[in-house]
Amino acid sequence: MQNAEKISVTMTPEMMQVIRASVASGEYASTSEALRDAVRIWQRERQEHAERMAAIRQRVKASADDPRPSVSADEVMTRLQALHAETVKGHDGEGR
Repeated sequence: MQNAEKISVTMTPEMMQVIRASVASGEYASTSEALRDAVRIWQRERQEHAERMAAIRQRVKASADDPRPSVSADEVMTRLQALHAETVKGHDGEGR
């Protein structure tokens, strides 16, 4: 491991129990290895979250920038009711 920095971390007894059990079972060679893996997972999840948020922001911006006229609430309700009616009609008699 290159340029490792030693730190002190306070953990709850429950967290330490999980870490120690993972080491005892052989899943990890040491508590340090388990904690490094936890940080890698945390980093990956943060990156994935940032990517999802960027995609959502892009879609919202594209929608806001769309020059087509907005659909009224009444039109949305009409479309949803029609879709629901078709869905219910398509499921009549299924599973019976």
